[in-house]
Amino acid sequence: MLLAKVVGSVWAIQKEKGMENIKLLIVQPINTRKEAVGNALAAMDRIGAGIGEFVLITQGSPAQKLTADKNSPIDAAIVGIIDSFEIGLQSSN
Repeated sequence: MLLAKVVGSVWAIQKEKGMENIKLLIVQPINTRKEAVGNALAAMDRIGAGIGEFVLITQGSPAQKLTADKNSPIDAAIVGIIDSFEIGLQSSN
């Protein structure tokens, strides 16, 4: 799993089989100091995350297994909305 921040939305009326009724968000992976790392990516969201929220994402086959169609072309999925996290003596809200 990765920490990420939701930075945008994707609207796509035409989608491949297995992606129907799936909300897509653009997420930016972050480090523990909330700094962007790597490239932003589109992630499936079934839990209702919103722009500006910090989330947990999973990628690859674990993300794909979250859909009804196990052969859907999903590569990333939001699996949790972060309320806060703590690293050593630092905490982040």
